[in-house]
Amino acid sequence: MFQAGIHAALPSLGRHLFFRIDQPGSLAQALDSLGSHIDGDKAVLGIGEGLATALGREVPGLRFFPEGKAGHVRVPSTPWDLWVWLRGEEHGDLFERSQALVRDLAPGLVLARATDVFRYKDGHDLTGYEDGTENPEGEAALAAAFVQGGGQGLDGSSFVAVQQWQHDFPTFDAMTTEQQDNAIGRRKIDNEELDDAPQSAHVKRTAQEDFEPEAFVLRRSMPWMEGRQAGLMFVAFGKSFDAFEAQLHRMSGEEDGVVDALYRFTRPLTGAYFWCPPMRNGRLELGLLDW
Repeated sequence: MFQAGIHAALPSLGRHLFFRIDQPGSLAQALDSLGSHIDGDKAVLGIGEGLATALGREVPGLRFFPEGKAGHVRVPSTPWDLWVWLRGEEHGDLFERSQALVRDLAPGLVLARATDVFRYKDGHDLTGYEDGTENPEGEAALAAAFVQGGGQGLDGSSFVAVQQWQHDFPTFDAMTTEQQDNAIGRRKIDNEELDDAPQSAHVKRTAQEDFEPEAFVLRRSMPWMEGRQAGLMFVAFGKSFDAFEAQLHRMSGEEDGVVDALYRFTRPLTGAYFWCPPMRNGRLELGLLDW
């Protein structure tokens, strides 16, 4: 069984917690405490390559996020050892749950970064464009997001790419409506795809059915805001990292030199990969980690 929160509709609020190993000798205690915090629904968990290595185990398909460039924009790799996506409807609840999680994972794992996210309108990005329009649905979503036929401990798991993007709103706001639509490849007013959009349009760069093989992922992105800075916490689940990487490479212009127009007004601050283990009898199935 997969972690249900991956496939569920977006909550009103969320909190992304990123942990790093601090005291390896205390990892056993930290991992033992996960069962009381991670239900796979209100709390989704991902294991980083660094944690698997520290435990002396290998998860097939798990690797580090690839660092790169898109024109003059750096696409960073910021690996962390553990990721938890807390999902909820009330700030106080998220605060209490995150505090308890941080307390119980220490000193083996310590909090390195935390970002609060929220649902905007009906799943829109803060630029006003609808996000995740091309998300697969139903059985197609399950096929795209979860491992099937991988064997015990791997079936029902998922691989997730997490990137925090920061928008340059002065630059975006200075663009005309036509320029904005051409950058995205859709009309903001009705979300209709533009047939005559330039090749740099984000929709054309990432059209999942245009790859060989098709590169479908299940997106669960939500906006974030901190002070005067804001953007999108991009989250994409897949049966492997291959589909996401195919899109990332095309966005960067590695295939044809055409860089995705998104990079004109937004840039990634982080980039990390995690493996989201399956659930069994309401608990995380960590057999691949010998746990």
